[in-house]
Amino acid sequence: MVTSYDRQTELKEFDDTKSGVKGLVDAGITKIPRIFVHDQSKINSESTSDQSSIPIIDFKGIDSNESGDDPTPRITVINQVREACEKWGFFQVINHGISEATLDEIIKGVRRFHEQDNEIKKRFYSREQGVTKTKVKYNTNFDFYQSEAANWRDTMYCLMAPNPPSPEELPHVCSEIMIEYANKVATLSNTLFELLSEALGLDPSYLKDIGCSEGLLVLGHYYPACPEPHLTLGTSSHSDNSFLTVLLQDQSGGLQILSSDHQWVDVVPTPGALVVNLGDLLQVL
Repeated sequence: MVTSYDRQTELKEFDDTKSGVKGLVDAGITKIPRIFVHDQSKINSESTSDQSSIPIIDFKGIDSNESGDDPTPRITVINQVREACEKWGFFQVINHGISEATLDEIIKGVRRFHEQDNEIKKRFYSREQGVTKTKVKYNTNFDFYQSEAANWRDTMYCLMAPNPPSPEELPHVCSEIMIEYANKVATLSNTLFELLSEALGLDPSYLKDIGCSEGLLVLGHYYPACPEPHLTLGTSSHSDNSFLTVLLQDQSGGLQILSSDHQWVDVVPTPGALVVNLGDLLQVL
């Protein structure tokens, strides 16, 4: 007997729980709902290249006061950034000014949010488009009702610039580290936009002056253990519609990028490193 499948109904039933993928895991499911099952031909056809990972760029000494007014380290980094953007669109950064303690704590803070009591977390659940009105929210997949298959992932969204939420608006379990992390990433982003401007042969302030660095959205992804990982994905292939994305992945890894020769390349986690993704909007610009 063939039973009919009403995808929209199943999507809404799941969404109405406001419990996310974490709620399914907490309920002890052994089979994932059909809405999360991906086309197996797409999952299995993505081969991984054996070439080395993306470039790692050391920012130590790029400021003149760190290098005794010697411009060489900054010029070297600018050249490395230019080459990485031309060949990859991605690079990793070390000695970027954000301590490993801060990076570790923001990962713990995101985990605390997603693993807290569900009734508290539900208060932040929202499908509102964008985060201009609701500066802090969480849900499962921003494109939940539009995608062919949902990803096995919950996400917290915090709009931290240009008009950040008050500490009281942020989740109590991660408010302090969210503010600290956002401030430090904003500083790093300004440095990145300066280096990118110089790599293009422009004045260091060019990209900032035209507004590229005004907004800051912090996303905290959470990927609960899946009982049938071979049927789904945590994040399907996509490009980022942004000027610049700074990514922090934990040491479990899992991030892959598509190289210029159309091969998937593993981004091997480097302790203390951040991954910089040249966004679609910046490439167009």
